[in-house]
Amino acid sequence: MFLQIENQIPRRNRRLPDWFRVPAPGNAGYRELKRLMRELDLHTVCESAKCPNIGECWGAGTATFMILGDICTRSCGFCAVKTGRPQGLDTDEPGRVAEAVVRLGLRHAVVTSVNRDELPDGGASIFAATIREIRRLRPETRVEVLIPDFQGNWPALDTVMSAGPDILNHNVETPPRLYRLMRPQANYAQSLELLRRAGITNPGIPTKSGIMVGAGETVEEVYQTIDDIAEQGTAILTVGQYLQPSPAHVSISRFYRPEEFEKIRLFAEMRGFLHVESGPLVRSSYHAASQVVAG
Repeated sequence: MFLQIENQIPRRNRRLPDWFRVPAPGNAGYRELKRLMRELDLHTVCESAKCPNIGECWGAGTATFMILGDICTRSCGFCAVKTGRPQGLDTDEPGRVAEAVVRLGLRHAVVTSVNRDELPDGGASIFAATIREIRRLRPETRVEVLIPDFQGNWPALDTVMSAGPDILNHNVETPPRLYRLMRPQANYAQSLELLRRAGITNPGIPTKSGIMVGAGETVEEVYQTIDDIAEQGTAILTVGQYLQPSPAHVSISRFYRPEEFEKIRLFAEMRGFLHVESGPLVRSSYHAASQVVAG
């Protein structure tokens, strides 16, 4: 059974290309993982961001944990996560994430978060605690973190790096010209600086970033953005098709064809990335376990 992802694009563009056919969620693995997330009161970006790969990934027993709650202080034009004013800080959350990792037997865990701009460190201490708890309960598990920009708070970045993640991911998302629409509370140069600083702080920890295409950028802008990310010493890159979560979000400008994603992949590899995932359904955490060797 397959699911055509029709609820994620504007009505006028609902005839998706044939390559947007994904397994419908609902198998036994999917149901068990969903039950475990509710039992432990945890959130996943797979659900909150309406990821099209949720059926495949959850069915295989993998998920991206979303810490620091499910309400984001920012209002990005591409993201389905709820925007608002988060209340409180759940300091027990790192332990529950680690418990889920143990119960799922994960060999590679991905941890991301909403933006918590109201916190002095943007939630960096909770990221660090989560890494350490996973290490304590299941030391054989690789830990990848997908972090926000912490508003350029570099001591907060140091807090995360000092916990020793196996991969440090921060997504640039889109060319600078589209930041006003896609990431109005972020800064392109600041995101690049975060990647540069992370690489300098601990060269043994590979850095990773991702972009979306199909939101109005030109091909030249895509290549320039990849160039900019490469110049920061970034090891891993993901490139995927933007899908509009609701009519209130930024519209899709066009669908890139699989052969275009292949050209982007080849270009990125020529720019020195050690591992590149480029395809219509690629997301930040897609096939993340296979990218560990890039470090």
